[in-house]
Amino acid sequence: MSERVTPTRTAAFEARLKKRYAAERRFKAIGLSAIVFSVAVLLFLLATMTINGIGGFQRAELRLDVDFPQMGLSLPPEELTVIEAQQRLSGQGLREVVQFSAEQTMGAEGAAQLNGEAWRLVAEQIHANPGILQREASFWLPTTEDLASAYAGDGQLELQPLAQDLAERGFLEDNFDVGFLTRADATDPQLVGIWGALKGSMLTMIVTLLLAFPIGVLAALYLEEYAPKNRWTDFIEVSINNLAAVPSIIFGLLGMAVFLTIFPSMRSAPLIGGMTLALMTMPVIVISGRNAIKAVPPSIRDGALAVGASPVQVVFHHVLPLALPGILTGTIIGMARALGETAPLLLIGMRAFVATPPSSFTDNATVLPMQIFLWSDEIDRGFVERTSAAIIVLLIFLLLMNGLAIYLRNRFEKKW
Repeated sequence: MSERVTPTRTAAFEARLKKRYAAERRFKAIGLSAIVFSVAVLLFLLATMTINGIGGFQRAELRLDVDFPQMGLSLPPEELTVIEAQQRLSGQGLREVVQFSAEQTMGAEGAAQLNGEAWRLVAEQIHANPGILQREASFWLPTTEDLASAYAGDGQLELQPLAQDLAERGFLEDNFDVGFLTRADATDPQLVGIWGALKGSMLTMIVTLLLAFPIGVLAALYLEEYAPKNRWTDFIEVSINNLAAVPSIIFGLLGMAVFLTIFPSMRSAPLIGGMTLALMTMPVIVISGRNAIKAVPPSIRDGALAVGASPVQVVFHHVLPLALPGILTGTIIGMARALGETAPLLLIGMRAFVATPPSSFTDNATVLPMQIFLWSDEIDRGFVERTSAAIIVLLIFLLLMNGLAIYLRNRFEKKW
């Protein structure tokens, strides 16, 4: 009986083993460093946007005290729109009342720094609560951009003493601007809002999803389950893969050449923007959908066929529900890319100045990335802060959209 020989760990073997362990430690260190660096960059970006954007959610406001019973204003009891109420009160001298009350409380210099559209905000509050006309009321109204810059310490040195005096007397403060989330675009950074662009993004994304998702999923199902394997199928597959890598501005050119030719009166409408972005998003959904369908085990198909299911029932009752989480993952990626696009929308006219939020898919509109692009081109300091605030809104909108998609993906996920 031969004796068992124990392998000898030679010096060369020990050196190779030590070298292998050292390489593994270096690989782990490099991977951990990459993760730490990525997290640090992300935190730096979020912190920078938050610090710069906090000021964008605020605006400098002056306190105005008005004794309405002495002013003789009245608002008829019948139902009026906001614009009708503004016109009725303007005819009764509301502008003069606001100016007079501002001079009485803040002096002529302070009253001169009240925003020219402040009286409209007073009219809106009176329309919402007509009982204000029966008593003395206080309002916080936007200042001019010059006084806001002076109060922030950015230029306008000649107005800084006035800003400091008004602040010490309790007439000037930086308050949270709720209207930033409910107004549309404007030429004055004290009066701009993000709702018009946000609503335009929502309408555009709805059109994109309604077009790209069903067409992309059905195309993926056909190519993976029904299409014959021949040169034409291979050509289609290569074309789809190439389309996923095409620069987005090419899709903008296609949308301008096709959709604006068919619908020339809908330039800058969410319907045209959504169709253009759907062309860009569809290849991503098709590719991810095919991969998700291919990942479903063949035993699922065989088992369904064995119990008498038809080929169509196998696809739609078994394969598609199991592949849906993967399909939704690709949809999330495609929609996130579409949400941040500006180049295709530039070519179809969605960089227009839109002072009224769109009410339908065919109204003129812009989107959040385009609004950020337009504000970033302004030179006023107020627009710089508003741009950072709009970026925060865009990130929150993106997180909410992705969160909803992830919830739906987990909701439909099945185990096998």
